[in-house]
Amino acid sequence: MRSSNPVFSRRGFSRDNNGYAGFNAPPQAGGPAANPYAGTNPYAQGGNPYGQDAAQGTQAPQYAPQTRPMTMDDVVLRTGMTLGTVIAGAAVGWIFLTQSLGFAGGAGLVAMVLALVQSFKRKPSPALILTYAAFEGLFLGALSGAINDIPKLSGAPMQAVMGTMAVFVAMLVAYKTRIVRVTARFTRYLMIALLGFVLLSFVNVLFMAFGGGDGLGFRSGGMGILFGVVGVVLGALCLALDFKQVEDGIAYGAPREESWLAAFGLTVTLAWIYMEMLRLISILRD
Repeated sequence: MRSSNPVFSRRGFSRDNNGYAGFNAPPQAGGPAANPYAGTNPYAQGGNPYGQDAAQGTQAPQYAPQTRPMTMDDVVLRTGMTLGTVIAGAAVGWIFLTQSLGFAGGAGLVAMVLALVQSFKRKPSPALILTYAAFEGLFLGALSGAINDIPKLSGAPMQAVMGTMAVFVAMLVAYKTRIVRVTARFTRYLMIALLGFVLLSFVNVLFMAFGGGDGLGFRSGGMGILFGVVGVVLGALCLALDFKQVEDGIAYGAPREESWLAAFGLTVTLAWIYMEMLRLISILRD
């Protein structure tokens, strides 16, 4: 049975009829009956099918052992490394780039490009992910510092951090208690909503660039508040997809390197929620 998660379906993750994890590998004829993982799970620890063939007296080809499956500890460790890089970059941006918003905007553009490159790669690249995290941190730190320097918005970044943490915890509880269930229909509708949100944001930026002012009004007033709430809600629902990715990766025996992909997804989503939360709080306090 294939995974319903689009990330792992694309990579071919599946379970066999007995519920064991695998990669759609066909069962090997004549495998040991005592090992239920034979031919279905390349990461199972069992007899070495490539060792000495006693019956034939010949040495079978030797292959490098497969990497072990990822665990929750792997995901937590790599997510901590990625978020730690974001925080370190944010500290540098807050201290040194608050008055250089042009450079900070360049860092945000680089972070966006790196995120897109990783999104289209079939395999996660730790160096690319950590570099993205560093530039994302520079951008968020500089922007947050500039907003915090505005007297009536002082303290807004800390409120946004607390709000982001609250959204993360609430969605984690909702996911674990199955209040929110990630299904194929859920994923399809969320992707449509995300596409519409991104297109509206892009159109608003174009109106701001060529028409001046607030564009379509998505950054101030009642429309800005509504748009900010929708952004936070969509970000929270994306967290559910990230949790599903982690759960499927562990259940379907994904290789340990896939934990970098899970860390990347969680970091991107949390950064987006923080941005929407910061914008929403700024509008409410203005």
